[in-house]
Amino acid sequence: MLLPGFSFCTGDTSAQSVTQLDGHVTVSEKAHLELRCNYSYGATPNLFWYVQYPNQGLQLLLKYFSGPPNVLVQGIKGFQAEFRKNETSFHLRKHSAHWSDSAKYFCAASDTVPWTAGGGAGDNLDARFYLF
Repeated sequence: MLLPGFSFCTGDTSAQSVTQLDGHVTVSEKAHLELRCNYSYGATPNLFWYVQYPNQGLQLLLKYFSGPPNVLVQGIKGFQAEFRKNETSFHLRKHSAHWSDSAKYFCAASDTVPWTAGGGAGDNLDARFYLF
């Protein structure tokens, strides 16, 4: 049985440090979702995935600051991203996508933590972020 498809969009441009490889992805309800992101930094940057639902601001899905060279990072709403240092990738995944996940997704990289000690995640984006 065919299920109605729904769309996932990523930024349509790339920055010097971050490249999202999928411009527009359509998947069926309950299908596996993957949005690819590669980075090019000399050292391992802090990495983030954000989501922007229609008529809303950016919401932090997950972040990676440090750890093993290959790790699966758990985020909110069932999202996860796999950090692979040797492939300079941080691909976002969800095992069973839902129509309510339709949104724009943004991969970001920074060489500094993007908020002050008293702030919450994503409160103050650092100027060195590359969002698209």
